[in-house]
Amino acid sequence: MRTLISTAFISLDGVVEGPGGEPGYRNSGWTFKDIEFLPEAFEIKGREQEEATAILLGRTSYEAFSPVWPDMEDFAGYKVMPKYVVSTKLTEDDLVDNWGEQTILRSLDEVAALKETEGGPIIVHGSAALNQALSDAGLIDRYHLLVFPLLLGAGKRLFSATDKDQQKLKLVEHEAYANGLQKNVFDVVR
Repeated sequence: MRTLISTAFISLDGVVEGPGGEPGYRNSGWTFKDIEFLPEAFEIKGREQEEATAILLGRTSYEAFSPVWPDMEDFAGYKVMPKYVVSTKLTEDDLVDNWGEQTILRSLDEVAALKETEGGPIIVHGSAALNQALSDAGLIDRYHLLVFPLLLGAGKRLFSATDKDQQKLKLVEHEAYANGLQKNVFDVVR
């Protein structure tokens, strides 16, 4: 069984929307405003490219990343990996042609089936709605969270507000950095 890892830049109050400057969000670009850049705080992002064997994205994140990431040196490791996009709206014609193998999955059942295949970890970038659905369905195995010392108030959240049973997490790696960022890696306890 493959491990499904959710990775996110997240504010202290749980917001994951618009971290890199995506349009349409009042606080867009919050990861780069008034926070000193420390390379060591982002070490986990490079490690994710080395350890992951596939990427899983929701439609909105795919549409934001696919025009940019294929040609970015910072994301060169992802270019060769299979990409899976969970969407009921996208068609094969909507997929970019310069980003390697890409497959559209139409349901969480198809994501669960993908997890049952041979291969290494699958990483989920962005994709707030998809992350909520995956978490609620019990499909996420690990969280890689870079927590920023900010309260953003409104915005898309990593976790849903669904009334559900408690889900226990085990902290397996953590570090605090001089700029206030915290790295927290949690395994989901089953």
